[in-house]
Amino acid sequence: MLTVDFARFPLAAGDRVLDLGCGAGRHAFECYRRGARVVALDRNGDEIREVAGWFAAMRDEGEAPRGATATAVEGDALALPFPDASFDAVIISEVMEHIPDDKGVLAEMVRVLRPGGRIAVTVPRYGPERVCWALSDAYHEVEGGHIRIYRADELLGRMREAGLEPYGTHHAHALHSPYWWLKCAFGVDNDKALPVRAYHQLLVWDIMKKPLATRLAEQLLNPVVGKSFVAYATKPRLAGDAA
Repeated sequence: MLTVDFARFPLAAGDRVLDLGCGAGRHAFECYRRGARVVALDRNGDEIREVAGWFAAMRDEGEAPRGATATAVEGDALALPFPDASFDAVIISEVMEHIPDDKGVLAEMVRVLRPGGRIAVTVPRYGPERVCWALSDAYHEVEGGHIRIYRADELLGRMREAGLEPYGTHHAHALHSPYWWLKCAFGVDNDKALPVRAYHQLLVWDIMKKPLATRLAEQLLNPVVGKSFVAYATKPRLAGDAA
């Protein structure tokens, strides 16, 4: 299940891509399949080892084009272990809401992105997220949990302050908002509640089968209750920068 729309965030074979705060690696895997040279970075060593294992399995199964590479790295988003202008593209998906120093993270992303490169940022959308916070303290008052809710204009403003030029936005995962509202209402750790189990089965069926009916429903509902807000931006070129 991808949050970034690669039609709006195009990659070319050989592009150097950083998936920052990669988690289980869903966007890193897609970039690898598209022929990129991918680095997946996360502070969670267990997840990084699992992502590295999946990269190896994809390589063995020939799921990535010739010339594509993939590396999993344990690291700190506030002190990225890469030189300036190391990447053509950076993705940070559902991470910014966890980090107190979000301005510092944006500064590091801009530092490692080449002039003319693209950044994709995804965060929980304000409205659906406010419902979750209202229904459950346990949803966000946990170690490593969500510490803020972004309004769209606030996130775009911070991206501009960091020196980026936003060029597009959209919302995603409308079908997932009711699932999280149910989770919050019945207990975020209570997966046995019948409404939660039933809706989870619907989501799994939707992800596996991709039926036209749910695809159309999500497209219609995304502008209203999409769970994620997605913003795309470029790092401007300076006079004298090479193409």
